[in-house]
Amino acid sequence: MKDLTVQESFNQRQANRSITFMDVRTPAEYDSAHAEGAINHPMESLDLNNLPFLKSEEVHVICQSGGRSMKVCQKLAAAGFEKVVNVEGGTSAWLDANLPTVTGKKAMSLERQVRIAAGSLVLIGAALGHFVTPGWFGLSAFVGAGLVFAGITDTCGMGILIARMPWNRA
Repeated sequence: MKDLTVQESFNQRQANRSITFMDVRTPAEYDSAHAEGAINHPMESLDLNNLPFLKSEEVHVICQSGGRSMKVCQKLAAAGFEKVVNVEGGTSAWLDANLPTVTGKKAMSLERQVRIAAGSLVLIGAALGHFVTPGWFGLSAFVGAGLVFAGITDTCGMGILIARMPWNRA
């Protein structure tokens, strides 16, 4: 497994059109804007036994900012895929570099949805704890613990849950 910048990935794929380019964001994120030539295989529903490329073929993996693509690259490498490339900076860097992009209906990023949901739950827990009963402070503590866990393990349960919501599906 190796890392490439968006420009390096673009240049390699221009030189070799047989390289698979896989976007692992949610369908809604993908539909809002994606790198030209990328195919969508969301991380949350990725089936390593049903991919459109062989284990010996090169595949470049991209997400929004690089976190999800890195996880998918690690899974692919562990499953025996030989030429796995993480595209550093993700679609954000791709757009910043003005590389060819397909745009559609604007969608809210998964990271932003998680921040809104977590912040709302903390605020609700604090308000209910203050105005109703102190037991509601536990909701804020639970969400805080989840955020600490997500930071330590780089695995976000709330993100996985939100990615499965109907508005994040194609």
